[in-house]
Amino acid sequence: MADMMWAGRFSKQVDDRVNDFNSSVSFDARMYRQDIQGSVAHATMLGECGIIDIEESLAIVEGLKGILADIDSGKLHIDPNAEDIHMFVEAELTKRLGDTGKRLHTARSRNDQVALDIRMYLRDEITQIISYIEQLINTVIKLAEDNLTTIMPGYTHMQRAQPITFAHHVMAYAQMLLRDKGRLEDTYKRMNVLPLGSCALASTTYPINRDRVCELLGFDEVSQNSLDGVSDRDFCIELASALSILMLHLSRFSEEIILWCSWEFKFIELDDAFATGSSIMPQKKNPDVTELIRGKTARVYGDLNTLLTMMKGTPLAYNKDMQEDKPAIFDAIDTVKLCLKTFIPMLDTMKVIPENMRNAAARGFINATDCADYLVKKGMPFRDAYKITGTLVAKCIEKGLTLETLPIEEYKALCDVFDEGVYDAISLDTCVMQRKAKGGPAPERVKEQIEYVKRNLQK
Repeated sequence: MADMMWAGRFSKQVDDRVNDFNSSVSFDARMYRQDIQGSVAHATMLGECGIIDIEESLAIVEGLKGILADIDSGKLHIDPNAEDIHMFVEAELTKRLGDTGKRLHTARSRNDQVALDIRMYLRDEITQIISYIEQLINTVIKLAEDNLTTIMPGYTHMQRAQPITFAHHVMAYAQMLLRDKGRLEDTYKRMNVLPLGSCALASTTYPINRDRVCELLGFDEVSQNSLDGVSDRDFCIELASALSILMLHLSRFSEEIILWCSWEFKFIELDDAFATGSSIMPQKKNPDVTELIRGKTARVYGDLNTLLTMMKGTPLAYNKDMQEDKPAIFDAIDTVKLCLKTFIPMLDTMKVIPENMRNAAARGFINATDCADYLVKKGMPFRDAYKITGTLVAKCIEKGLTLETLPIEEYKALCDVFDEGVYDAISLDTCVMQRKAKGGPAPERVKEQIEYVKRNLQK
């Protein structure tokens, strides 16, 4: 009972089962660094404002720095029986400084303290995740630069549709990842608001200087409403949403890699270090990394749903439900980082097989649109050209031919507008190289896409 900081109001020992149920130190201990940094800034401000004696303020700061150093070095272990990381640090400080340590919590509540800690912790994590995304984008760019003229079939409805390049295909993911980076940067901006000073819900009668703490901790501004300051978890939900969209993109990319490395496609081969075998089938080389990313995407979606559901019924201000924010957002962060750290080297070591991509592009009549366009450029309405080309495709299927191998006589028999130039117009190289519209697969346009992404990475 004596160990509980809030024990004064109670006349009976709390049931051990309640203590275990109430405790959050098992997951919030990871915020010890941010908790101590926040307390250092708070103690500094208390001393500067004359709310506590300046010598005691300095002693508290030094005591906190000592605790941080001891935890970092392993000399001090966080007590798993502590109620939370905030109480552990304060109890350790009081153990070292006596009554001086008890002055740290002046003009502060655990409500605004935890709101501060989690914002600071998530700021650091966002910065790291953005760094991983940048590494992945650079890996995609390298893959694109090496495959500017590697022709492959593009798909719609998982049917071969039109010829593109592998560079063009993977650069689509660079655009997605660039948006992911932007979403995380936007989330960081809205997260970078100082809640400390809101106290439990109604601020404080002490003459605190919130702007000074804001400055010390690198926040952009202070929260404008003390109720909102302690009860806002929008930033957790927004981060989980941004991470869910990032995982969506990783999962889509993973799905394509799974298809591409199958024997049915064989467009790429994964490095042995990033594949696994079968316990019974000796020939197997399984893309477990990408399959796990697909599965872990669902897990991050679940974390987002947990946060949304947890918050939807909580009245102002703080409620204990909000303790569940941390397991969910921490799990989302850990999962995303694990996926990115594994996906990047897997993609970097992946072998592209250009000849298989081109062979696939040569089948499936993916140059049919170009055949129709050939007629349109000679003055025929597109719908008429479309119908004629469809008839040619049917004829090729009947005869076991392709548009490239169908004799010119067959072309002319259907439409006398055709001449030998049709073969150049429907060649795969022409089909790709002439698609020069901005954003298209022609190599010079893909180079522009690459430069665009590189410029935006520097912003």
